Amino acid sequence: MAGWKLDPSHADLSAHFGSLEAVFALEGERLTRDPLSEVIRVEVDGVRYYVKRYWGAGKGVRRYLGRPRVKAEWQNLKHFARWGIPTATVVGWGLERSGGAFLRGALITRELPNTHDLAWLANNHDPRLRDRRWVDGISRQLAAATRILHDHSFAHNDLKWRNLLVDDRGELFFIDCPGGTFWRGALLRRRIVKDLACLDKVAKYTLSRTQRLHFYLRYAGVTRLGASDKQRIRQVLTYFEGRE
Repeated sequence: MAGWKLDPSHADLSAHFGSLEAVFALEGERLTRDPLSEVIRVEVDGVRYYVKRYWGAGKGVRRYLGRPRVKAEWQNLKHFARWGIPTATVVGWGLERSGGAFLRGALITRELPNTHDLAWLANNHDPRLRDRRWVDGISRQLAAATRILHDHSFAHNDLKWRNLLVDDRGELFFIDCPGGTFWRGALLRRRIVKDLACLDKVAKYTLSRTQRLHFYLRYAGVTRLGASDKQRIRQVLTYFEGRE
């Protein structure tokens, strides 16, 4: 049984994205591919769209249990938009099952123009990362958005610089979050540390200690570090020890 939805505001794209069958028949520029999925980029009327197609949820019981990655991703992007976190517009989404087993699914997002991910900026030594005012603006946006996630008991689980886009106006966007979900108690606290550690994994080589501290203070909503903040920072700094 297949279910597919096209956002009503993009009804004019039904000729291209009107069904799951049509989406899987699309041809475009292939950007990534692995045994379970691929991402292609297509252009319609001068606008580019990213089409993520999944044809597997894993082996054995993985096909039956849990939420498929494609469903998790479209639901999480919709959470971001509902919480006021800038993200890619979800244009179409859906999946197909047979006998309860996941067969295939897809997600279409509209391109965010004039953007690069923060990892690309770091790898290419972009001069904006040496502009303190620019970094400060991005830091404030990132701290606020990350705090919103965690205040909703939600952890991204892959909050890396490559999953954060910034445009030529200095606006930050969250993308690619198939592993994010809601947690409680100690599990949430552990996942929060992981999110912050993922962010700091590149920041420690790219930003100053003062810039990293300012980010944390904004995220925590404090002007000085308390005992619990210092404990969390120690956990963040040691999270990837022995794994890099």
